[in-house]
Amino acid sequence: MDTLPPPASGESAAPPTPAQLRELYSLMVAVRHLDTSAIAWQRQGLIPGYAPELGQEAAQVGSGYAVDTTRDFVFPTYREMGVARTMGVDMVAYMSTHKATWHGGLYNPLESRLAPIQAVVAGSVLHAVGWAHGQTLDAKDGVALTYFGDGASSQGDVHEAMNFAAVMKAPVVFFVQNNGWAISVPTERQVAGGSVAARAAGYGIPALQVDGDDVLAVLEATRGAFAHARAGNGPAVIEAMTYRRGPHSTADDPGRYRSLEEERDGAGADPLERFRQRLLADGTADEAFFAAALAAAKAEAEQVRAGLTALGSRPGTEMFDLVFQETTPALQAQAASWREESEHV
Repeated sequence: MDTLPPPASGESAAPPTPAQLRELYSLMVAVRHLDTSAIAWQRQGLIPGYAPELGQEAAQVGSGYAVDTTRDFVFPTYREMGVARTMGVDMVAYMSTHKATWHGGLYNPLESRLAPIQAVVAGSVLHAVGWAHGQTLDAKDGVALTYFGDGASSQGDVHEAMNFAAVMKAPVVFFVQNNGWAISVPTERQVAGGSVAARAAGYGIPALQVDGDDVLAVLEATRGAFAHARAGNGPAVIEAMTYRRGPHSTADDPGRYRSLEEERDGAGADPLERFRQRLLADGTADEAFFAAALAAAKAEAEQVRAGLTALGSRPGTEMFDLVFQETTPALQAQAASWREESEHV
């Protein structure tokens, strides 16, 4: 299964510096607190829905940290807040999608290099392959990074995307977050053989199954996949083995298909605590650093909440700008009437 070659010597293969290790931990803590805060915001009515990622911080921060935002492009699902935060996307603009104030959020995909959140299961993989093939046609060296889960891997879109990418040698990295559950169905009941990475061999694509709870292992694997694709060798598959601690979404009740005891047994060690102990053992960070990182994460979550609260509603006239390419005379008159009314409010 481990058929993906390691990155060649160079900057991308160099181990993270102590400063970068501390940055990775700070990012993971920030993501953890934004994630748990978003669940609370949904319960409070600030946002209508959210897809938690508790336990997947290492997979998201480690992979997102490998992205070169000057040339690469990332195609997320609805559960990649941690990737967005790692890439430096404004979190109020990102979370506006979950508030349903505007289609695709308020961040600029071209500037941030993060495509709009994709709610269609496995839809992002097709977009990623198309963009990556465009890089080949334009003789550019950008790499597409696309995310999907073990459940989404059973969609036909994934077969089509991988087959096309392999045939055309498109520079795309398929990043599978295998969190053990396709909503209420465990991986072993819907992924034949139990591994998504093993399927890559059928397309002639190199793959690697990695510990998705080890941020450094994820970073190294993603860098290797990027180097492979950027060198003109075509696509690569990474399967990050992690665990979904909690519900599929804020509309889900995981107690209907697994017990809290099963969840604790399956989740294993907390990825944040694992990395914290590693930094302590290496002397890379001390308790003062961890306390400061936690305080900064809490302050950031409060700032994002304040920003979301201040967003308000988007004007109803946007439906005419975003939905219709060419509006009818009747719709044009209605839009003009709405705009006139809004100016007098």
